[in-house]
Amino acid sequence: MLYWLTALSDGGDVFNLFRYITFRAGGAFMTALVFGFLFGRPLIAVLRKKQGKGQPIRDDGPEGHFAKAGTPTMGGLLIVGALATSTLLWARWDNPFMWIVLGVTLAFALIGFADDYAKVSKQTTAGVPGKVRLLLGFVIAGVAAFFATINHPELLQNQLAVPVFKDLLINMGFLFIPFSIIVIVGSANAVNLTDGLDGLAIMPVMIAGGTLGIIAYAVGRVDFTEYLDVHYVPGTGELLIFAAALFGGGLGFLWYNAPPAAVFMGDTGSLALGGALGAIAVATKHELVLAIVGGLFVVEALSVIVQVLYFKRTGKRVFLMAPIHHHYEKKGWAEPQIVIRFWIISLILAMIGLATLKVR
Repeated sequence: MLYWLTALSDGGDVFNLFRYITFRAGGAFMTALVFGFLFGRPLIAVLRKKQGKGQPIRDDGPEGHFAKAGTPTMGGLLIVGALATSTLLWARWDNPFMWIVLGVTLAFALIGFADDYAKVSKQTTAGVPGKVRLLLGFVIAGVAAFFATINHPELLQNQLAVPVFKDLLINMGFLFIPFSIIVIVGSANAVNLTDGLDGLAIMPVMIAGGTLGIIAYAVGRVDFTEYLDVHYVPGTGELLIFAAALFGGGLGFLWYNAPPAAVFMGDTGSLALGGALGAIAVATKHELVLAIVGGLFVVEALSVIVQVLYFKRTGKRVFLMAPIHHHYEKKGWAEPQIVIRFWIISLILAMIGLATLKVR
C-alpha cells in the first residue's frame, strides 16, 4: 500500500525510496517484528483465558511433554497477523504473486485454526479429520498453482526447472499443477510435523523463508538472472517483502516460543507457514530447491512415512518415535540440544540451496 506514495515523488525525495523492493522489505521486517512485540503478550493472555487447559498433550508422547500441559496454542495467529499486516502495508497490491502466496498462507491458517479450535474445545489431540484437511489443502493449492502458472512467462508455463543444470526444463504439461499441489500441501504438512518442540519449527521456517525470499528477488530481476543463468520470472521480486515480513513476524513469535514456550504456534501457524514456503517455491520455479532449503522438513516427514510403512509391514519400528525429533528425545537428548542442532542443519541446507543459484 505504501508503494503508492511514489506517486508523490519527483525522483529526488524520500517518497522515491518506496520504489525500491529492498527498502520496503526492510520496512516489512520491522513492521512485523514490532507487531509481534506489541501484540504477543496480550494475545497470549487472551488465548490462555479462552483455552483454559491449553493444547492437549498426547498420552503416548515423550514424558517431558507432560510438563507443558496448560500452554496455550494458536500462537500462529500472531505470526500470520504480523505477516499479513506487514505485507499488505509494504507490498505492491498489483502484484499477482503476492496475492497468491498471501492467499495460500491465510487459507491454510484457517484450516489450522479450525483444527486447533477443535482440539482445545474438545480437549483431544484429534482435531479436524485428516482427510478433510487434505482435501481443503488440495483445493487451495490447486487454485494457487493455476494462478501461478498463468502468471508465469509463456516459455516457463508447466515447466519444471532443474537446479544446477543450466537451462534444463522438464515439460510436465498438465501434470505440473498436480505436482505443484503436492509441493504446497506437502510443505504445509511437513512443517506441521516438525512443530513438536519449543522453537523447533519457527527458526527453520524463517531460514527457509529468508532463503526463498532472496531467490525470489534474484529471479525477479533480469540483470541478476542473466548473471546467474537462472530463469527470469517477472514480478517475483516482490515476494522478498513477504519473506522479510515472515522473518520479522517469526522473530516476534520466537520471543515467546523460545524454551520454555509461553505459547505454541499450533496448526494455525505451521500449516500457514509451510503452505507459504511451498507457494513461494512454485511462484519462483524453484520447487526442487525447496526440497534442499527445507530439507529438515523433508526428513521429518519422511521419518513418519518410513515409520508407518515399516510398522505396517513388520510390526516393528525404525525409530523410537516419529517424527524424528521425538526419536532423539527418547534417546535422551535435551530439548534445547535437539532444537539448536536442527537449526544448524537448517542453516547449512539453506546455504546449499542458495549455492544452486550460481553452481551451473
